[in-house]
Amino acid sequence: MPGPLHGYRIVDLTSNVAGPLATMILADHGADVIKVEAPDGGDATRGGADRRNGFSASFLNNNRNKRSIVLDLKTAGGREALFRLTAGADVFVQNFRPGVADRLGVGEEPVRAVSPKIVYVSISGFGEKGPYATKPAYDPVIQGFSGLATVQAGSDEERPRLLRTILPDKLTAITASQAITAALLARERTGEGQHVRLSMLEAVLAFLWASDMTGQTFVGDEPARQEPASAIDLIYQTADGYITAAALTDRQWAGLARALDRPEWLEDERFKTPALRQKNIDARLQLTQDTLISRPSAETLESLTNAGVPCAPVLTRNQVIRHPQVAARFSGTSPEIRRGAPALGEHTQEILAELGCSARKIAELSPEKVR
Repeated sequence: MPGPLHGYRIVDLTSNVAGPLATMILADHGADVIKVEAPDGGDATRGGADRRNGFSASFLNNNRNKRSIVLDLKTAGGREALFRLTAGADVFVQNFRPGVADRLGVGEEPVRAVSPKIVYVSISGFGEKGPYATKPAYDPVIQGFSGLATVQAGSDEERPRLLRTILPDKLTAITASQAITAALLARERTGEGQHVRLSMLEAVLAFLWASDMTGQTFVGDEPARQEPASAIDLIYQTADGYITAAALTDRQWAGLARALDRPEWLEDERFKTPALRQKNIDARLQLTQDTLISRPSAETLESLTNAGVPCAPVLTRNQVIRHPQVAARFSGTSPEIRRGAPALGEHTQEILAELGCSARKIAELSPEKVR
């Protein structure tokens, strides 16, 4: 069965990770995503490390299920071909710095002139307004500016720390894919397209607010200093490896105490309520670690599971990709891999032919002619 976005066409001018991952999510769900690339090498991630057969892992992992067309948007012919493509599209996505799309002649106004109902999407680092709007932004820059690095440090007094994954990039991609599908649904109901504007900074701040900005929730009553988090995390060393377990509710805390044969914890005044357990988090976590260090992982996980305590083994990347749990799909419209990531300009002639370009025009706009 075709994916839920089958029949929608998306013109994708994005590069690096946030934009391409967003459009790949849509492509996985059936959309026809046409990746428009410049003739001077295309998406920057094509030149990345960890390569096989001319493709970088980063490019492959963010661009499957797409077709690639090479167009030189600095030329009138390249822009003409782009507008032909856009005239039959549902979504137009770009992640240039604010102002660049307009300078290239592919801002909202000219795009909407050829496709009035299109969903036009602008993805930026800091947003389109403010003193940082035109600054270049990569993932670590946003991690630092957004407060995420101080959250990761655990305290405003500790040295800020970056996450060892590009969370802002990937979170922005997920946010963008959701926003695009919402805008398409709105268009189905109203008949009108709209301009979706989102930034990496906004995506991270919204993400943090749900759990990490409680001190900033009540306006005018923000703490002078953020209350530090525990120096101990929820990764526990066992006799033969590592596990993670989280006992948040009273029932789960009681289950943890029973599973670890520590009934005295239930009588400890420091741990009587969730609020007290949070207040005395260092003592609670240290007691748990001291108990688990001599116990094997498998036996402990079984006991915790039987007691209703959320828990899991801590896996390496090689282990998790081979675990039987790693498989989740829609029941009726499963995402599918229809094709791998495209070579640069692989579908240029095919797409131009679909647009009704003559053989002569296709020859003029072929990759070797637009350099």
